[in-house]
Amino acid sequence: MVQRFYPGGNSKRAALLTLLLGFSAFANAGDAQLKISGNLAIEGRYFEKSGARPELSRSNASLSVSPEIYYRFADSKDSLRFSALLRADENDAERSHVDIRELKWHKVERDWELTLGVDTVFWGVTETLHLVNIINQVDQVENIDQEDYLGQPMLHLALIRDWGTLDLFALPYFRERPFAGRNGRPGSGLRVSNQNAVYESSAERWHGDFAARWSQVLGEWDVGVSHFYGTSREPVFNPSKIEFNARGEAELLPIYNIIHQSAIDLQGTFESWLLKLEAISREDRDGRIFASVAGIEYSFFDVGGSGTDIGIVAEYLFDERDQAFANNDLALGLRFGLNDINSTELLAAWAQDLDNQSSFYFVEASRRLGNSYKLSLEARGTADIDAQDPLGQLGEDDYLALELARYF
Repeated sequence: MVQRFYPGGNSKRAALLTLLLGFSAFANAGDAQLKISGNLAIEGRYFEKSGARPELSRSNASLSVSPEIYYRFADSKDSLRFSALLRADENDAERSHVDIRELKWHKVERDWELTLGVDTVFWGVTETLHLVNIINQVDQVENIDQEDYLGQPMLHLALIRDWGTLDLFALPYFRERPFAGRNGRPGSGLRVSNQNAVYESSAERWHGDFAARWSQVLGEWDVGVSHFYGTSREPVFNPSKIEFNARGEAELLPIYNIIHQSAIDLQGTFESWLLKLEAISREDRDGRIFASVAGIEYSFFDVGGSGTDIGIVAEYLFDERDQAFANNDLALGLRFGLNDINSTELLAAWAQDLDNQSSFYFVEASRRLGNSYKLSLEARGTADIDAQDPLGQLGEDDYLALELARYF
């Protein structure tokens, strides 16, 4: 069953209220600093096709709230941070959820930092896929772009030295990946159980995971080298591992193996050029695999004196696993930044499988409206899906989404 960290019930709501009152009391002491912010958003999605099952809706609405609280102690470098996501979805019970993204204590010293609690950590440099990013679990019901993450309980020590920064992580608890529910889209082409999972470790969610990453700037290059040991954030599926839900429908059980993953991420900056690489070597009970994403980005700045920046992105995606979404693909993209007062931005990309005709695309655009509102547009879809391609799970779920957010 998917585990989520959220307040619920009268006693937990009272505890949350007590926490907020405590923050307010702290803010009155000395030079302490309290900041409360966040956003309230309404989102609408429209799906081009009726879906993999006849009962699915072609439209969907949802409402989300994302509060953030930051408190810095007086006469101290210590701070507390809380952020969460609360979403109510019209059709998908699994997407109606609450998750704590951050609830952490952070201590900063001259040459080290310590974080304890729930946090979100991101590694990676490429645009179309984030292979090296492994600390947090993907929040699959939020978005299939794998750029939204569940909060991860951790102890994180960062050692800051002249030879680079060494980040050490102890991860005591595992978060299962949530999948779209029976009426949820996108992802309607694959039925996955959110109630039960299969673990290689007998400790299941309580298997202790560990990670380390060294990072440094070497001339024009930003370099990161990491290793992870523990429960894979990416489940695998076996047709023989199924269960039947209350309606008698077969659902695949997600399987979480123990892995060793070594990785490197590089980004070189040479005037208008960016050179990028993410590569992993992963070993589990089924053997060792290699995967990588390599690419370039070239930027035209202030085109025609308009203030507009245009970036051209090209990436090659390789993965030895046959079940990978992109195992021999070429992706091309365009990035527009108008650099206007409304921070108008757009990113569009198309990826083509070089072994067959399967392809996928996405468009992401956003623009501020005044000082408090932001309008975002997103489109995702597939084309010419090969019968054996894993992208077939999304073949009926091309969609257009529009979101209006009010920031406070």
